[in-house]
Amino acid sequence: MNIFSEIYNCYYQILKSIITNHPEISLEDLRTNISENGFEESLLYLIPKLESGEWNLFEKEGNLFLSKIRKDFSVPLTALQKSYIKTLLQDRRMLLFLYREEIENLDSMLADVKPLWDDSSFYYYDRFSNSDPYEDDNYIHNFRTILHAINNKQYITIEYISPRSDRIRRENYLPCKLEYSIKNDRFRLICLRKDRTSNSISTLNIHRMQSVRTMSDTFTEFPDINEIITNSYYKEPVHLLISTKRNTLERAMLHFANYKKNTNKIDEDTYECFIYYNEGMETELLIEVLSFGPTVKVLGNKKFLKLFIERLKRQKEF
Repeated sequence: MNIFSEIYNCYYQILKSIITNHPEISLEDLRTNISENGFEESLLYLIPKLESGEWNLFEKEGNLFLSKIRKDFSVPLTALQKSYIKTLLQDRRMLLFLYREEIENLDSMLADVKPLWDDSSFYYYDRFSNSDPYEDDNYIHNFRTILHAINNKQYITIEYISPRSDRIRRENYLPCKLEYSIKNDRFRLICLRKDRTSNSISTLNIHRMQSVRTMSDTFTEFPDINEIITNSYYKEPVHLLISTKRNTLERAMLHFANYKKNTNKIDEDTYECFIYYNEGMETELLIEVLSFGPTVKVLGNKKFLKLFIERLKRQKEF
């Protein structure tokens, strides 16, 4: 399979953009577009082929180049793109976004296509085994209801089982965004609980939800959830020293990619990292830091360091 297909070529993308956005264009504007999006030598290569009609994409009318191709033209999928789609269809989580019939139809259309990879291609050494039940009809219904509510700015009512096994029913939840945890292989909902005094952030695991229903109430202006989350952070971040041994730095940056952080180089072998978090993130961040072992050292804050030491003591007892 040729990964470097012409469809990914810079010149192809330049011309596609021109045809899509400019059904007619002057030579001067054509040169400007090519210069801004191409290389230094692009003008020398593209303009002669367009002016001479060798590529038969434009016809000249006075000082204008008129496109011979409709701007809504479709491009056939490449073999690489088909293989990628085939791979996605094999993912259990696709049931959350496509109906089974849709997946079966697409899979049938790509019957002769080999996927790029399958589950056996990966080994997750630090992932929990009890992932979300992606094939469960109730889970799928709840997930799609949440997506619908987010897209249509609707409040929702949620019934769920708490970590203490209590059945809880809450109204007036404003769903803001869905997050996926690679380590837990679970989805969770970041939402706001509307009350008389404030908007309080809640993080709810989808698998604990027994039912989700949309309410008739809607909201007109979507809140800046990222700003609200930032304002909920503890004043003092977690302070880490990260070693470059065993590719720890690269792995840490991947693991902590979803956190707001600042990272500085101390010396050739050590980096300093400050991670900002709130109470809802604390337990997962603690587990992630522990997973790195002696290559990551916790210097603070005091609260996190205390929890870190307590968790280590409990692990030692077992």
